Amino acid sequence: MAAGSAFAARVLFPPVCGGCRRLVSEPGTLCGTCWRGLRLIERPFCEVLGMPFAVNMGEGAVSAGAIAEPPPFARARAAVAYSGVARRLVQGLKYRDRTDLAPWMARWMVRAGGDVLVGADMIVPVPLHRRRFFFRRFNQAAELARTVARLAGVAFEPTLVVRARRTRQQVGLGLRERETNVRGAFRVPPAARPLVKGKRVLVIDDVYTTGATVSAMARCLNRSGAAQVDILTFARVIGEDFRDGEDGPI
Repeated sequence: MAAGSAFAARVLFPPVCGGCRRLVSEPGTLCGTCWRGLRLIERPFCEVLGMPFAVNMGEGAVSAGAIAEPPPFARARAAVAYSGVARRLVQGLKYRDRTDLAPWMARWMVRAGGDVLVGADMIVPVPLHRRRFFFRRFNQAAELARTVARLAGVAFEPTLVVRARRTRQQVGLGLRERETNVRGAFRVPPAARPLVKGKRVLVIDDVYTTGATVSAMARCLNRSGAAQVDILTFARVIGEDFRDGEDGPI
């Protein structure tokens, strides 16, 4: 019965590529053309910010940006560069209800985040404000975090941090505007603070754009006594103009 229902569903709603909507063999995967269009983030990169280096700077190298303005988190990692196919995947998950993409995206996050997953005590997604969650019906960061936690065998804590106030959409905002927009937006409820104290927390989001959102999350967790905060995203913006090519809210 279940097998028959699954077959009927595949006939009526055949799986399509997350990048171009061509037919594919399995739900939540890419066709060969879109797969080749992904730019995986590999070493060498900054050990703190995870930004790729043009040349190998040596083991443990840290970028000038991380030295000049040390972030409130220890390390950030991402699976792919946020452009082309990767942008369409993120937009599909976030705005077109393509939650079937989340498990595939999460598997690549696990691959990219091996060093930040080792020793993590818990995984926490960037939360949505309850009003935005009501209209969207799901939190894309939580969809990714749930699968990452399951694959890595790390505790999943989706309610550890709450979005205490509504914020503007980040799209179109400059770096300082983004920082101001999310300042003080997150809170660890008093009852949850003992769970955070002395723990290594891994924050999950879909995209690292300027780092404003995940930095606000890290500061919130640090104030609540976290021993260390790391960041893992599916994609990150590479390059100086983070607004180039934005086609939807971040």
